[in-house]
Amino acid sequence: MIPVAEATARLLALAPRLPAEEVPLAEAAGRVLAQDAVAARAQPPFDAAAMDGYAVRRAGLAPGARLRVTGEAAAGRGFPGHVDPGEAVRIFTGAPMRAGADAVVSQEDVARNGDWIEVLDTLGEGTNVRRAGCDFAPGDRLAAPRRLTPADVALLAAMNLPAVRVARRPEVAVIATGDELVLPGQPPGPDQIVASNAYGLKAMAEAEGARVRLLPIARDREAALHSVLALAEGADLIVTIGGASVGDHDLVAPVVRAMGAELAFHKVAMRPGKPLMSGRLGAAVLLGLPGNPVSSMVCGTLLQRPVLGAMQGISDLLPPRLTARLAAPLGANGPREHYMRAREDGGTITAFDRQDSSLLTVLAEANALLIRPASDPPRRVGEIVDFLRL
Repeated sequence: MIPVAEATARLLALAPRLPAEEVPLAEAAGRVLAQDAVAARAQPPFDAAAMDGYAVRRAGLAPGARLRVTGEAAAGRGFPGHVDPGEAVRIFTGAPMRAGADAVVSQEDVARNGDWIEVLDTLGEGTNVRRAGCDFAPGDRLAAPRRLTPADVALLAAMNLPAVRVARRPEVAVIATGDELVLPGQPPGPDQIVASNAYGLKAMAEAEGARVRLLPIARDREAALHSVLALAEGADLIVTIGGASVGDHDLVAPVVRAMGAELAFHKVAMRPGKPLMSGRLGAAVLLGLPGNPVSSMVCGTLLQRPVLGAMQGISDLLPPRLTARLAAPLGANGPREHYMRAREDGGTITAFDRQDSSLLTVLAEANALLIRPASDPPRRVGEIVDFLRL
């Protein structure tokens, strides 16, 4: 068995960097920017009113001043004239400032009578003007790589970019294995269970920008597994679930080796998730996950997510380790690194009493994985421990 950190490093070393492609901006959310996006214009492109009010010359303006209103400027429709001393132009938020004016007096700070306004004693000190380019200037960049958020997409649109270059989506094939499995909605036989892992891993991969194919369940026969693996042709990542241990019915390792796979590792010193393997099968990265539902999802969090990020050029691949204080004591840990389902709240963390790797209800309630190093001694209330946020 190898440590988790070594397994992660070996897996990431297998990940190819996927090529870039251009997509319309409307389809860019969630994609990984592959090339710096360069602003084609300034924002705002002109000095603009930051609020509704009156465009004026600020110099010498004081409470009691009377100004004649000579025009109006609205967003998308500016005032063509010049603002001279003693004059004001009615202006609305976003409208361009006109020559001669350098400030906006809020409409709440004046009293208007016909074509005249009088400045009140509530006059503030600011100009209430958004200067041209105060948000960004032509040539400013949104740096790659980064997964594009809704705010990023809005920024790119403001930069006047109708399309961006992003990493191609990874193609993922997910294969559940085992005679004991049926699909959700099908009636299980007396010795069968409903397949759940594949659906959780599919959702996890799609959240990382991948396109996922759920392939048929591979039954516990070499020929059946070989046939389903053949359907994964064209995938960048093949994820198998179950059959990765060394029992009589654990067929993944011998079958993929017979198909020419080169394994980077087989078995990792972690709990849950010891029967874990990775390697290459043709052009695809192979990730063989355990069959127990929690083991599968925890390993997906620690390994599947980072490898999909690496394929898209994400540099910050691993989830950050955070710290919290124990709210309940823990006994000594065994020889494998243990990722315990836990609940973190306000800087304290509590591991669930039940840690069996089949309990999806516990995983669904957890918002953290409390990390116990191998052979970690007992821990008391208040001690600092590491955790990953789910």
